[in-house]
Amino acid sequence: MSQLEPVGLIAANGRLPVLIAEGIKAAGRPLVVVGLRDQADPILQTMADRFDWASISRVGSWIRLLRKHHIRQAVLVGGVRKADLYTPWRVVRYLPDFRTVWLYYVRVRHDRRPGAMLTAIGDELSKEGITLMSSVEYCPEHLAHEGLMTRTPLPRSAQGDVEFGFGIARASASLDIGQSLAVKERDILAVEAIEGTDAMILRAGQFCRKGGWTMIKVARPKQDMRFDVPCIGPETIRNLKAARCCCLVVEAERTIILDKPQTLALADELGIAIVGKKAT
Repeated sequence: MSQLEPVGLIAANGRLPVLIAEGIKAAGRPLVVVGLRDQADPILQTMADRFDWASISRVGSWIRLLRKHHIRQAVLVGGVRKADLYTPWRVVRYLPDFRTVWLYYVRVRHDRRPGAMLTAIGDELSKEGITLMSSVEYCPEHLAHEGLMTRTPLPRSAQGDVEFGFGIARASASLDIGQSLAVKERDILAVEAIEGTDAMILRAGQFCRKGGWTMIKVARPKQDMRFDVPCIGPETIRNLKAARCCCLVVEAERTIILDKPQTLALADELGIAIVGKKAT
C-alpha cells in the first residue's frame, strides 16, 4: 500500500463521489470510503482500499469508521435524495445515533438549514482530528470556467434572461430556497426546491411548451466548498433538451460539471449553450 496518508471519503448520492474517488486514487493516496446507505454508488466498494456502509443519520458511526482507519483528512460529498427522508417509517429506517441527536437538537436547534447542519458535522469531525477538505480538491478539472463553454452560442433571445435570472438565483440560494431556476423573457417559470433540479426542469418544460427558456444554477453566496457544491452532468443536459431549454448558465469556478468534456460535447450535440458566469 502507498506510504502516503489515506484520504477518507464520506460518499452520498451521485456521480461526484466516484469522480473524487478516482482523483484520490490518481494522486496515489489510499482511499477509505464510508458509503451512506441507500445513497452511495456501490461501485465505490471496488475502488476503495477500505469500505464500510453507514447510515446517513449516524454521524458518530462515520467518525468511528474513519478513526479506525487513521483518517486525518476526508471529503464529504454527494447529494441526498431528500424525498427518501419523508417516506413512511423514516424514523425507524433513519434512526439517529446520540451524536446526531445532539447535533440536531442542541447544536443547530436555532438554524437547521442544510448548510448549518453540514458545518456542525464538519466541526464534530474536526474535534476528532479529521479535517474536511474542499470537495473540489481532487477534481479541479471538472469545475466550470467563465464564458461560453460550448461551441453552441448563447441565443440572442436569452441574453437578457441571463442577467435578469442570475441575480434572482443568487438571492434564492442565499435563502436556502434552491440553487436553480428557469426563466423566459424575464418571467420566472420555476424555482428549485426539495424536489431537486431534474423535477424543476420538468416543470419548466411543462409551463413553457414553446421552449427557448434558460436555466440558471448557482452556488450559495457564502458557499462552503466542502459541502454541497452545485453540479450538472449529462443527465441534466438530456433533461434540458427534453424540456426544450436553449441555454444553461452556471456559476463559474463554483460549479462542478460532471465528466466535463463529455457533458459539453453532449450539449453541443443537442444544441444547448452552456455559459459560466462569475458572481460580482
